Amino acid sequence: MNKKQKIFDGIKRQLIVSCQALPEEPLHSPYIMGKMAYAAMLGGAKGIRANSIEDIREIKEMVELPIIGIIKKTCDGSDVFITPTCQEVELLYQEGVDIIALDATKRIRPDGKTISEQFPEIRAKYKDQIFMADCSTFEEAKVAYELGFDCLGTTLSGYTAYTNGKSLPDLELIQRLVESFPIPVIAEGGIWTPEELKRVFDLGVHTAVVGTAITRPMEITKRFVSAIQ
Repeated sequence: MNKKQKIFDGIKRQLIVSCQALPEEPLHSPYIMGKMAYAAMLGGAKGIRANSIEDIREIKEMVELPIIGIIKKTCDGSDVFITPTCQEVELLYQEGVDIIALDATKRIRPDGKTISEQFPEIRAKYKDQIFMADCSTFEEAKVAYELGFDCLGTTLSGYTAYTNGKSLPDLELIQRLVESFPIPVIAEGGIWTPEELKRVFDLGVHTAVVGTAITRPMEITKRFVSAIQ
């Protein structure tokens, strides 16, 4: 069994927990994200999604689980911020991240290229790396599949200007991807309850990522507060 197959087998029908905290959030700290990942592992998670080399290194010290690694970076002139350039890909590759996720939307990237122009260069350079396409529409997922991504995520549905307002989790998109492509589909985005998670798995996804509902107490608190206002 090759490495890619082993990783995908290990997360099949299992939960991946996203352990991220942005600089403006109280839990922003590699140490805290490491503990968060450890808590997720103890709870039964079989994979972690993490942002930044610092957080990933700390998490690797705490758990032996596959990591979907990203680097969020805001760049002038582009709305793409999840692993937006080849520089971030190189950093994640050198860190030995199991799966590298990057924005695979149709939006223009910081270097002025589309994903169709940029990814072939990445794929050719990192032949042994597993890449996840963070998509927002079916058409973007189709392009990503044709470009040679190893798995497809619904991560950015509802987070691009042309999908803003979509009801999440995007069950329609998830189902279309599962029915249309032979590579693993990873449901991500807007999964708030165990019931929603089960519904997503019932659609036949390979695995699913839950983040905010588990690891962002500030956002969780806001939901409770809004319910009583």
